[in-house]
Amino acid sequence: MMRAALEGLVRILGAACLIAAVAGPARAADSHGSGAGEAAAPIEPLPVKPYPVPVELLRTLQLLQDRIAQGSAQAHHGQRALLAHAESRMLALEPETWAEVVNLRAAVTFALSGGGPTLLRHLVASGKVQEPETKLLFGALAYLEGREKEARALLVKIDPLLMPVSLGAQLAMAQSALVVRDDPTQSIRLLDLARLLAPGTLVEEGALRREIFVLAQANDLTKFEALSIQYLRRFRHSVYAGNFRQRFAAALTRLDFTGEDARFGRLQAMLDEVEVEGRRELYLLVARAAVDQGKTGTAVFAAERSLTLAGTGSVEAMRARLYRAAALIVTEGRFEECVETLRMTDRGLLEPADRDLLDAALSTAREIRAAAPGLAGSEGEPTGPRVVPVAPAIARAQGAIGRIDEIMRRSER
Repeated sequence: MMRAALEGLVRILGAACLIAAVAGPARAADSHGSGAGEAAAPIEPLPVKPYPVPVELLRTLQLLQDRIAQGSAQAHHGQRALLAHAESRMLALEPETWAEVVNLRAAVTFALSGGGPTLLRHLVASGKVQEPETKLLFGALAYLEGREKEARALLVKIDPLLMPVSLGAQLAMAQSALVVRDDPTQSIRLLDLARLLAPGTLVEEGALRREIFVLAQANDLTKFEALSIQYLRRFRHSVYAGNFRQRFAAALTRLDFTGEDARFGRLQAMLDEVEVEGRRELYLLVARAAVDQGKTGTAVFAAERSLTLAGTGSVEAMRARLYRAAALIVTEGRFEECVETLRMTDRGLLEPADRDLLDAALSTAREIRAAAPGLAGSEGEPTGPRVVPVAPAIARAQGAIGRIDEIMRRSER
């Protein structure tokens, strides 16, 4: 968006210069009473220096990635081919190319934008990089190769605001990942800066996604809600929105909203920003995540909300009833109702993960019935709280979820 505005401004200024160039001599001729009838001298075009090859290739990649942020699956599929083509073009350039700062910075930006470390290794081998830029080059290479300690020592002290805008935004993103473990507050500031430097781009979309989950870990509910609503409004069609929604749903169930009424009200306010189909899916994701985490109230609330948005007899309605039953099966007085719901669920219509959940819930039901044979509502049914055994399948699922969460946390660093 900012790039388009700047290009528009350049066109306006160019037109103004052209008008001044034409009108100036005419006014001068009129004021001196001479030159009437003489042909105007031809106007030479303003000299425009073409962009170097690395800069042109980088601009092409950024335009493609901005379309990915807008939801173009075609652009997403084409990105890998473009990255390979751009890398091969730059690897074939003369070594002297990299003595120019503008080319070096374009190469570093390309690498941080998904190009990877190969080009940077080539730059190091060229021996043409000037001394002031070596810290940036070696720091970016260390970051991309996973040498965090070295990358932190070299990159964190570089001011993104002293770099070209696109490089500054990518640099702020890398710095935020390097400091998030030790200084989440600084990581959030850097992600804010990346969003400010690259509005409307894939960089902003990625920074917004990362920042939302850093805020969730910090339990900063106010900013978490504000940025979540912003993402759901502006980037809900992004190619990466599906992954965001799954992690977002899991994060929602972990946040402390201080009381269920407040939590449900704020949850509903956030999800109301999404179109009906997306809202239904998000409620289902929240319900499933809440079941996995043992958050019965949240699971039931989200499942019932999704039921109101699902068509009668639809797979989505069946999933919602499954999640509600799995959450309520250990609740006093709901056992038989939940077992009946589970038995009526058509496992052939479920995804593998939901089939596992159905099996785990049925296994839990069998263990509950074995532990309390008179559970079906007989006069001798015990009252009060009871300890419910955890089915092995549920325990395994919870362990797997914990491992996935840890992988996700590492991926954001």
